[in-house]
Amino acid sequence: MAIVEVTIAPFGTGSTSLSKYVAGCHRVLEEEKGLKYQLTPMGTVIEGELDLIIATIRKMHEVPFRQGAMRVSTLIRIDDRRDKVGTMEGKIASVENKLK
Repeated sequence: MAIVEVTIAPFGTGSTSLSKYVAGCHRVLEEEKGLKYQLTPMGTVIEGELDLIIATIRKMHEVPFRQGAMRVSTLIRIDDRRDKVGTMEGKIASVENKLK
């Protein structure tokens, strides 16, 4: 199981607002089965099998182009842990436990 953070930013849209592009990308996520995701103020965190996440991000990358963007920058950070199953909640709980 992998945890991936992705930020997709369109350029050449004529506007500084990105929310309609983010919403379009999240519609792709809603259609995928087997992925868990969380929208954050600066990107989206996705949890699931790495191959499915990468394929889904590829679909998400195309969304701004279909909405008229002339250029798209996609940043991806992958946490692929093989010694134990990691989850978004588990990573947060680990830090919160250390803050006590």
